Amino acid sequence: MVRGIRPALEGATLVEFVRLPCKRRPLLLEPSLAVIRRRTSGKRIQAVRRRAKRVVIELETGEGFVIEPRMTGLMLVTDPPTVEHLRYAWRVRGADGIQTVQFWDRRGLGTVRLLDREALAALMTPGKIGPDALEMTPALWRDVLSRTRRPVKVALLDQALVAGIGNLYASEVLHLSRIHPATPADRLSPAKIRKLSEAVQSVLQLAIEHEGSTLSDGTYRNVLNQDGGYQNSHQVYDRAGLGCPRCGRSIVRIVQAQRSSFFCPVCQIDPSRRTARR
Repeated sequence: MVRGIRPALEGATLVEFVRLPCKRRPLLLEPSLAVIRRRTSGKRIQAVRRRAKRVVIELETGEGFVIEPRMTGLMLVTDPPTVEHLRYAWRVRGADGIQTVQFWDRRGLGTVRLLDREALAALMTPGKIGPDALEMTPALWRDVLSRTRRPVKVALLDQALVAGIGNLYASEVLHLSRIHPATPADRLSPAKIRKLSEAVQSVLQLAIEHEGSTLSDGTYRNVLNQDGGYQNSHQVYDRAGLGCPRCGRSIVRIVQAQRSSFFCPVCQIDPSRRTARR
C-alpha cells in the first residue's frame, strides 16, 4: 500500500484534504476537518512510510497523517471498488500536476489522525509499538518472545511486541517454520526461533512482492484497485480440510483470541502431544 501511493505523494504539495460524501458509518477523524485543513494545506509531503499496519504521511512541518486501514481500508490512486465507501482524499500538486489519493473503507473501521511533531516522533520511535517484523533478528525475537507465555500465534499478533504481522501471515509463518500455533511463546527453542525469524522474512517479503492477499470476499485491493497475488501462495490460511502442500494431511482450523488459526497437525506438532509422549 505504501509503495503504491509513495510516487504520487512524496515531494508533492498538499492542495487540499477532503472529506468525501459518504452515508456509511463515519470513520474516526482527529482533530476536526477544519483544523486539519488549516494545519496542512499548502504543506509539502516529505515522506510516506509504514509503521506497523499504519500508513504515515509526513509533512515538512514535522506533523503527519497516520492512517489505520484496519480490516477493510484501502489507499487508492485509481477508481475505487465502490463509490459509496470512499471516505477521504488527499489532493496534491506534484511534477505531474494534480493527483488524488483516496481512502476507501467498506466497514468504516479505519482511522485518520493528524499528529503533531512530538506525537509523530513518539509513534515512529520503538516503545509503544514493537519493532518492525522485517527488522527483527533471531536475538531480538528471542528477547521479545521470552516476555510472554501466551501461544506464539497470539503473541505474533500483539503489535506491542512486534509490529506488522497480521492474522493471515502469522498462520503462514508458523507453518513455514513448523511451529504449532498453541506453542507457548517463551518455550520456543533457539533453533525454532531461528526458523521463525527466517520464515517471517520469507513470508512478508513474498507478500509485499505480490502486493498482498485478496481473499474470496474480494475486500483487499492494491492501490490500483486490482487483486493482490499472494493468496495463490497460501499454504494453510483459509484452507481447512484441504491437504497440506508439504505432507498432504488435512489443514485444521482453530480459534485463538477470537481469530482463526490454520495449521497442519503433522508438520506442526502440538506441544501438548510432545509432553504426553515423555
